Amino acid sequence: MTEPLGAPADVLLQRPWLPVNISGCQLLTKSWFGETAYHVLLTDMQCVWEERMDSAAIQSRAQELNRRLRAPVKAFFSHLCEVVQPCLSDGGGGGGRADGGEAQISLTRQEDGDISMRLKSELAGLPFYWEFHCTPAPVTLVCVQLLRPLLAMSRLLQRQVEQLGGLLVRKDAEIQDYRENGATLSRERLQTDAFNEQIYKEDFMSKALPQVCSEQRDSLGFSSDLQQLYRAIVAHGNTRKRKLSEEGSVEQEQLATEEPDLTPSLAGDGSIGGESGETGREQSQNSQADAPGDKMADRPTAQQSLSVSSAPAERPSSKPKKKKVVGLFR
Repeated sequence: MTEPLGAPADVLLQRPWLPVNISGCQLLTKSWFGETAYHVLLTDMQCVWEERMDSAAIQSRAQELNRRLRAPVKAFFSHLCEVVQPCLSDGGGGGGRADGGEAQISLTRQEDGDISMRLKSELAGLPFYWEFHCTPAPVTLVCVQLLRPLLAMSRLLQRQVEQLGGLLVRKDAEIQDYRENGATLSRERLQTDAFNEQIYKEDFMSKALPQVCSEQRDSLGFSSDLQQLYRAIVAHGNTRKRKLSEEGSVEQEQLATEEPDLTPSLAGDGSIGGESGETGREQSQNSQADAPGDKMADRPTAQQSLSVSSAPAERPSSKPKKKKVVGLFR
């Protein structure tokens, strides 16, 4: 049984973006390796590339690149994972080598916009070659895996800055109260100016912005703290989706359990309504028969009484059907 093409959406989403350096190119990568399948994502913040491979595709490419290889996928895929994963994480970000120099990886940009990564290692004493052929990823995948989490992270960090600014204002008010009541600092070097949010923002932007932009060119700005924040954002989103799906399934189950109870009540109402209708007809017939009136007016009534009296002859065929319908819901 072959694994599905690509990683499950939630599994790949929970993997953080890791900064790597391959052939002098700064990239962010995230990857998933199953038993006989993998899904790799790469980005230089100008484009996002991906490659998804299942067992059959891996077998075909392995035979193309390694003519003498006749082993099944499970026999060599574990080796491929061992040598590739360090190259696509922090461990392989130095010079494009992993496992003490046993594996070498290089990156080449194609003219059509694709990129390829060539891997060379050693398997059972023989050279083992592999290539990743990554094509531009669809916009929906980029939004799910990169854009939405980054926007959520920025909103969360902005709220944190606002709360810290409010805390500084309250701390300044507390310190001012101490001073007004005669408190003094034992060391003057600990004295700070009152927090002014506008001045702080202007000073921060002028000093920190150039530094952040220069660091982003080197590592694309995805530090370990941001990776942890990315994990927290994604985990919370997945938990919220599961809760919504569970609530929806519970509502559907409640509706499904309530629906069978409606039919018997409707059937019962119909039978009662039929009896009351027949009773009303009999009363109207009696009243018309007892009331003195014109003989010409009594003739249609007599015809109606004949038609109503003939109804019981047809009733035995309809009653069994009603009993069967009610019996289905008991």
